[in-house]
This record gives sequence, structure tokens and C-alpha cells, in this order.
Amino acid sequence: MAHTDEHEGTRRDFLYYATAGAGAVAAGAAVWPLVNQMNPSADVLALAAIRVDVADVEPGTQITVLWQGKPVFIRRRTESEIEAARAVDMGDLIDGNDRNDNKPDLPATDENRALDENGEWLVMLGVCTHLGCVPLGDGAGEFGGWFCPCHGSHYDTAGRIRKGPAPENLLVPVARFDGETELVIGKENA
Repeated sequence: MAHTDEHEGTRRDFLYYATAGAGAVAAGAAVWPLVNQMNPSADVLALAAIRVDVADVEPGTQITVLWQGKPVFIRRRTESEIEAARAVDMGDLIDGNDRNDNKPDLPATDENRALDENGEWLVMLGVCTHLGCVPLGDGAGEFGGWFCPCHGSHYDTAGRIRKGPAPENLLVPVARFDGETELVIGKENA
């Protein structure tokens, strides 16, 4: 009889472990879709970086492109727009710090926000930092930059919040020139 009890114990252990293993596999199969849905979709990954030809953008005009589902303003500024942005006293700014992806944690000076050294090119997310509306451009608002008609936020010619409920400047994404006229927005996968 002792031999039979030993055999039954081994069989019972096997059934226990087999059932626990099947349960773990079933739980993993049930949880995986929930975890996987938090990964970026293929269309978002495909837009991790976009290339934009800006050869036809004249000084004083802007184009809007879509990147990662958000509008991006690409403005080629005039000398007067650059001068107006650089003449602003930093003490007059609502948000004097910048969360600029190109140069993080710097003061929100025009030089830090502009893409190029002479300040001609400005690239910003076209999303108001108050509630996510899309501001109007081409010299709109009291400061000659952008104006959000939803709740009255006014941005200057460098995209810095100057008046209204928006708490932060328009955000500057990672961007760079690749050659003379091709702008790369976002980080390209190596």
C-alpha cells in the first residue's frame, strides 16, 4: 500500500502543476492584449519623424503639417518678427522657462526657441497649452504671433504665452534641417 500512496502523490502533484501552468498561460493570454494596447500603434510609429520640404515657404508665412496626430506650425519669420521677439523683456513673460525638445530647460528667449542661429525658422506644436485648441497664426493676437480663439490666449512672434489662460509657451518639438530646405521633425530611428 505504501507504494500506491507514493504513486498517487506524484500523480496529484503533476495534476496540480499542470493545472497551475495552464492557468498561468490563460492569465497571460488574457492580460497581453491589455498591455499591448498601450504600445504605440504602427501609424504613430511610422510618424516618429517626418520630413518636410520648406523650399517654397517665403519669409512672413507659415505652413502647418501633421505630425503624430498634432498640427505643427513651421514659420519663416521676417526680420521685424525676429526683432519683436528678441526685444521682449523676459520679466514680461508668463512662462519664462522652456520645455524645448531641442534645447531643454533653458530660458524662453527667442534664440533658444528658434530653430536656426539667425532666428528665421520657428517650429512649434500648433496646440494651445490651455485646453488643446489650435491657435490662429499669421500675426493674430495682440502680440503679432498666434491667438487661440477658444479662451483668448495670445502668443508672441516666438510662440510664447503673453496674455490669457494658457500656462505655457507653445511647445517646440525636436526638429533639425537636413540640407538647405528639408526639415526633419521628430526623432528618426537609427
